[in-house]
Amino acid sequence: MAAKAIFFLMTLALVAGTATAQQTPAVPDASSIYCSGVVTTERVPQDTYLITGEQSASETVFSSPDVVYINKGASQGVKVGDEFLVSRPVQEPLEFPWFTWQPRLVRAMGTMYQDLGRLRVVHVDAKVATAEILSSCDYMQRGDIVQQAVDRPAPPLKESSKFDPYAAPSGKAAAMVVETRNFRQAIGKADVVYVNLGSKQGVKVGDYFRIFRYQGSRGETIYQTPGTAYQMYGFGSAPARYKWNDLPREVLGEGIVLRTGPNAATVLVTVSLREIYVGDYVEIE
Repeated sequence: MAAKAIFFLMTLALVAGTATAQQTPAVPDASSIYCSGVVTTERVPQDTYLITGEQSASETVFSSPDVVYINKGASQGVKVGDEFLVSRPVQEPLEFPWFTWQPRLVRAMGTMYQDLGRLRVVHVDAKVATAEILSSCDYMQRGDIVQQAVDRPAPPLKESSKFDPYAAPSGKAAAMVVETRNFRQAIGKADVVYVNLGSKQGVKVGDYFRIFRYQGSRGETIYQTPGTAYQMYGFGSAPARYKWNDLPREVLGEGIVLRTGPNAATVLVTVSLREIYVGDYVEIE
């Protein structure tokens, strides 16, 4: 009898542990928050930067736990223990629009800044500080921007089980997935996208965007066989032609706003039913 009781308790603990593991976390993890990047039209100060690092005769890039040097020291008020965030302005390496309006929207959103990691000052000279890399989102290199570290908000996540794949249009502001972190064209859950609505349009950290797609639209610049969404030789055709705005939209997922610029928002995808592409649409929930 005792053995059965022990087995029952062990099974109950295993089930409880599995249920806990499947629960949505309360907030995004630190990596998502501090490696998400931002797109902004606001000026980002570039007077503080990474000079180089230890073993610079052979090392050209640096990551945790390397030691690097920044161009300000005790004369500029830097102290041992100060922490800094490192970033870099980046742009799409391929000059190829993935959908019709992408270049114009990118210009309106501003400059994309990639988060690279966090530093802590371990030694200070008069005009230079030595810092260890506490964490890395990507490699750091000479000339990267260094800014005083500030805490970023960790907005609460909602349960993914509440996601509605047939949700009606919210009637709120709509926009597009214009770019993604690392300039990928297909992304999914836990990836970061940048949309063309920001603080000027009332978007706030913690807001949710619903991501969706219209069937049969032709905004993409990649090759498509004309009429695939409506008819294809040998595979039948509906008696009438239905345009993209005559059909239900396809809800693909949703994501939470982590950062905002005046005309752009950084969105962490929290639910993805299938691949999300640059050029898909979003709306505020």
